[in-house]
Amino acid sequence: MKRFRLIAVLVALTFAAAACGSSDTADGDAGETGGAATDGSFVYAFPFAITDLDPASAFSSENVVLQNVYESLTTFNPPGSAELLSPSLAESWTSNDDATEWTFTLREGVTFHDGTPLNAEAVRASLQRTIDLDLGAAFILLPIESMDVVDDLTITFTLGYPAPLDIVMSSNYGASIMSIDGSTQDAAWFNEGNDAGTGPYTISAFSPNEGTKLSRYDDYWGGWADGQFSEIDIQLVEDPVLAEQMIRAGDADATNNLPFDSYAALAEEESLSVVKGESMQNLFGLLNHERLSPEVREALVLSFPYDEVAENLYGGEATRAQGIIPQAVWGSSTDLDLPETDLDAAAKLLADAGTTDLSVTYSFDAGTTEQQQIGEVWKANLATIGIDLVLEPLTFDARWELAQADPANAQDIFTLFWFPTFVTPYDFMFSLFRSEEAPFFNLGYYSNPAFDDLIDEADALSGTDREAAIELFQQAGQTLIDDNSAVFMLDVPNVNVVQSNVEGYTPNPAYAGVIRFHELSRNE
Repeated sequence: MKRFRLIAVLVALTFAAAACGSSDTADGDAGETGGAATDGSFVYAFPFAITDLDPASAFSSENVVLQNVYESLTTFNPPGSAELLSPSLAESWTSNDDATEWTFTLREGVTFHDGTPLNAEAVRASLQRTIDLDLGAAFILLPIESMDVVDDLTITFTLGYPAPLDIVMSSNYGASIMSIDGSTQDAAWFNEGNDAGTGPYTISAFSPNEGTKLSRYDDYWGGWADGQFSEIDIQLVEDPVLAEQMIRAGDADATNNLPFDSYAALAEEESLSVVKGESMQNLFGLLNHERLSPEVREALVLSFPYDEVAENLYGGEATRAQGIIPQAVWGSSTDLDLPETDLDAAAKLLADAGTTDLSVTYSFDAGTTEQQQIGEVWKANLATIGIDLVLEPLTFDARWELAQADPANAQDIFTLFWFPTFVTPYDFMFSLFRSEEAPFFNLGYYSNPAFDDLIDEADALSGTDREAAIELFQQAGQTLIDDNSAVFMLDVPNVNVVQSNVEGYTPNPAYAGVIRFHELSRNE
C-alpha cells in the first residue's frame, strides 16, 4: 500500500560499474494515544496501520518499522549527498564491467538481535526466502540467477542480465537481511511481533489497531550515544486533527499527513519545525480497464482539473505530474505529450459513443483532505458532461481488498500515492502497470504486452547504458499516457512536523515516511 504523502533534481546515477563502498514481544499494549514524549522516548503520530511485519512480504507503511529493525547491504543517500549510496551491512562492493556479477564484502562485528553474527550465509538465506515467497517487492531480486557464499564475509551474485545491484540492495522493501533462524520462520512468527534484524531497534510490542513500540538493541554495531532515544512509540493516529493536537501539545515528537493548510500556522510555533524535503512521490488515479470503455477513460482524462488542483491544493507546492515518474526520479521527462483539461472534447467523446447518465466511483483514502477535495472539484467538472462521480472514502486496506477481489465489480478510479521501492522508473511501471494474472498493485487492470517488453528491456539496460534505458522508460511513459491508463495528477511535496528540540532529522525521499530514529537526539 505504497501511499505516504510524499521534486526537484534529477538524481545522477552511475549504473555501469559499482562504486566501492567508501525478542519476544507482547501484543496489544502499543500506541496508547496521549502519552507525553520524554527524553528517553520518541512518539511518532503515524497515520497508517501497520499490518505485516514479515520483511519478505511487507510492501506498505510497515517500512517505518522495518527500516529501523532490519538493515540492507547498502543505503540510498538523501538528495545533495556527496555519494549516491552509503555502506550499511556491506562495507564495500564491486562489479564486473557489464554489471552481471557483483561481490559484496560484509561488515565485521555485526550481530542479529538473537545474538548470532552477520555472515554471508545469512545474506543468502534472507534473499532466497524473499525470492521463494515471491511476495511484496520480490521483483527487485529478479535479476539474480545465483548467490555464492565465498567466505563468512563475502558473497557473490551472478545476474541473468545487467542490473545496478548496489542500488537494488538499498531498497525500501525486499532487501532486508535477517538471521538464519529468522529466514526459516513463517509470516505468523513475524506478525506475532518477533523480529530477526540487525538494526538499532527491536520490536517490543505490536498491535495493528494501535501501533508498534521499539526498544533499543544494546549491541547495535553503530553504537549508542547520550541523548539518543531508547524507546520508540509509533502510534496509529489516523485522524489528522488529533495528530495536529498531539504535535502542538508535545504529546508527539513527529507527525505527517496533516492538511496542507495547517503547515503555515504550525511553522509559526517556536516549539515546532516544519520540515519540507524533496519528494519522489506522486498521486494518480488508476482507471479500471475492465469496467470503463476506452471512450470513457479518455473522457475522464480530459475532464480532470489539472491546473486547478496543482494551484490550489497542497499549499500550491505540488506540481502537475509529468506521467508516472516523479521529477526527482531519474528517467522522468518534461517532454511527454500530456493531455489538457478539455470538457468540450470529453463531452463529444461520450456523445459519439452514445454514453449517457454514467456513474463512476472514485475510491480514495478516508480522512485524506486533499484526495477528497480533488474528488469534489473533479465531480463538478464531470457533472457538466453527464458523469456522476461517486466519492467512496474507505481505509486503504478495505479499498485494496475490494480492488483485488473482482475487477469487474471493483472501483472505477483507484487513487494511489506511490514512492520508490528502490530508486528506478521500473518500480513505478512494473508494480502499477505490468500485466498481472491476479491484481496486486495493478489496480487499473491494465495489460499491454508491448509495454511489458519495453520496460523489461529498459530495466535490463539500466545496469550498463543508462541513457538508452531512460529513452525506453520515457517511451513507456508516453504509452501509458496514450492508452489513458490512469489520470496522472500530481507530484506531491513531502512535509513532516517535528518538535524543535529533536535534532538529526533529515528527510530521505527514497524511504518515504521513514524516520531513522537512531540518528535523532533530544536537545534540551
